[in-house]
Amino acid sequence: MAKTHLNCPCGEAIQGADEDDLVEKAQAHLAESHPGREYDREMILFMAF
Repeated sequence: MAKTHLNCPCGEAIQGADEDDLVEKAQAHLAESHPGREYDREMILFMAF
């Protein structure tokens, strides 16, 4: 089952069409809202549901 949702600790809810889209959107959110914090695909999907 694909993970397509992630709730950032800042309160932002991120949703993707698939895991690739979710990872892309989560990394864009991190770059915009949390500069200096980087998470790789595995870390993002670990937190996703």
